[in-house]
Amino acid sequence: MTTTVVIVEDESKLRDLLRSYIEREGMVVLSTGSGAEAITFARTAHPDLVILDLGLPDLLGEDVASELRTFTDVPILVLTAKAAESDRIRCLELGADDYMTKPFSPRELVLRAQAILRRGRTGTQHDDRSSFGGGELVIDEGRHEVVIRGQRVELTPTEWSLLCALATTPGRVYSRFELINRVRGYEFDGYERTVDSHIKNLRHKLEQNHRSPLIVETVLGTGYRLRLARDD
Repeated sequence: MTTTVVIVEDESKLRDLLRSYIEREGMVVLSTGSGAEAITFARTAHPDLVILDLGLPDLLGEDVASELRTFTDVPILVLTAKAAESDRIRCLELGADDYMTKPFSPRELVLRAQAILRRGRTGTQHDDRSSFGGGELVIDEGRHEVVIRGQRVELTPTEWSLLCALATTPGRVYSRFELINRVRGYEFDGYERTVDSHIKNLRHKLEQNHRSPLIVETVLGTGYRLRLARDD
C-alpha cells in the first residue's frame, strides 16, 4: 500500500529538499506552502502523515494542527524554529505526534517520520483482542481499534502506542522514561513533559468524551498505569 505524506513548508528550497528525501523512500508526496491548502489535502488525499511547519504565510501552523484534529487523526510531525519548551508542549497538546526544531537533519526527519508510520501500523498483523474492566475498555490490535463502552475512539499513533504499553501489564506503573522509549524508541530532551501532554490527550479521549471513570491513573513522582484490570 502506498504511503502518502503531506509536506507543509513555506520555504520552497527546504520543501523541495524534504520532498526528495521522502520520495527516495518510495512514498508519495504532496507539498504546499499554504496552511489552507494543507487542510484541503488532508480532507481529500487522506495522507498517512503530515509534516507541518508552524511559520506559514496564511495561517498559523498551530491553527492548522487544531483544524486537522477536528476531522482526522493523521499523525503530525511539526517543524518549528521555536525552541522554547512551552512552544513544543503547546504543539503536542494540539495533537502533534512529534516535533523537530530548525535547523534539522533531513535524514533524521525521514527516520522520525518512518518511526511514526511504524507506530501507526503496530498490531495490524495480529488478531489480538483484549478486554479490561468488564468490557469497559476493549483494545483490538488486529483492527487497530479502541472501544470505550461500545463506542470506538480514534487515537493518534502515539496515543495508541502509549495505551498499548500501559495495557501490557494493567496495574503496573510505567515511568515516563519507560513510556517514551517504548513509544518512540529513543530518548530526547523534554521527554517527561512530552509524555504528560500525550497522556492528557489520551485521557480526554478515553474518559472525558465518554464520561468514563478514571482509566489511566497518575502515580505521583513515578509515572502512569492502566487502572482497569484485564478480563479473563
